[in-house]
Amino acid sequence: MSATSARADGIPAPGLRFAAIACRECDLLQRERPLPPGAVARCVRCGAELYRDHPDAFERALGYNTGAVVLFVMANAFPLVGLKIKGDLVQTTLLGAVHSLWRQDMRLVAGVVLLTTFITPLVQMLALSYLLLPLHFGRVPRHAATVFRTMNRAGEWSMVEVFLLGVLVALVKLLHLASVVPGVALWSFGAMMLLHAAAWSTFDARALWARLERRR
Repeated sequence: MSATSARADGIPAPGLRFAAIACRECDLLQRERPLPPGAVARCVRCGAELYRDHPDAFERALGYNTGAVVLFVMANAFPLVGLKIKGDLVQTTLLGAVHSLWRQDMRLVAGVVLLTTFITPLVQMLALSYLLLPLHFGRVPRHAATVFRTMNRAGEWSMVEVFLLGVLVALVKLLHLASVVPGVALWSFGAMMLLHAAAWSTFDARALWARLERRR
């Protein structure tokens, strides 16, 4: 086992108790083994990554997520985009756009936009903060399993990337009709998307449950 990579053990003899993990690529059930800081455990069959040990993973995920929350507030407090037509500047926020869609009897579209770009990202970020903040201060969050499941379910409906792509396509098509003024919220959404992705890539669910078990 090197300092950066290690192979997980195969299935031990029947009757022995062990902590097992299944490979996401080939479904081989393998025994977990302790890793040195920064090391990665790989499948003995296909070599896919099983888990890794990053001592500062929680702090990094919490930092990225906190930054994403701040940017999310900015993205919904400032105008998303503005259109300048004959000297008049018309601006709107994300929630203002949802309200306009609702008033124009496009209630299904308004509901989808509200769910995928406001509610689900907010639920994800708040849930991740709820799980990580208490652990950062040496406490155990209550109902962690329920919050974790809710966070994963919300992730299935989060479509901020699709929303931003749609906004950019619409802005390109409007260039010949009016002057487009990108708002603070548009840049905030882009930065939030990057920090949110960084938080999820850093977050280690396996390490979360291991730390919760040690704190109990």
